Amino acid sequence: MLNNYLPIVIFLVVSAAMAVAIVVLSKLLSYFLKVNHPNQQKVSPYECGFPAFEDARLRFDVKFYLVAILFIVFDLEVAFLFPFAVVMRSLSWHALLAVGLFLLLLIVGFIYEWKKGALEWE
Repeated sequence: MLNNYLPIVIFLVVSAAMAVAIVVLSKLLSYFLKVNHPNQQKVSPYECGFPAFEDARLRFDVKFYLVAILFIVFDLEVAFLFPFAVVMRSLSWHALLAVGLFLLLLIVGFIYEWKKGALEWE
């Protein structure tokens, strides 16, 4: 009975050993091969090259993030349609009704977001 689990144990041991070896090797290589030439620009806290205009803790508009999340949601939902498009001719009526219901819910969600003004850019 335990012989059935031997390949799994070997796989886990080898993969753990490889993970540890990769981490140790990367740390050693970064320690020995790094080039450290600090200058004023490299040690400055600003990545864009000039000081910040305002305090970073000010309130900001989250409209961009809402639009980005909506794009990701609708983009992923549309990506779910590709497998159905590949096998559409061989689907049964039940599967086609399920895809139709999925599209209906997608369209209703899109219309809801449009009516709420979530897609308006100010």
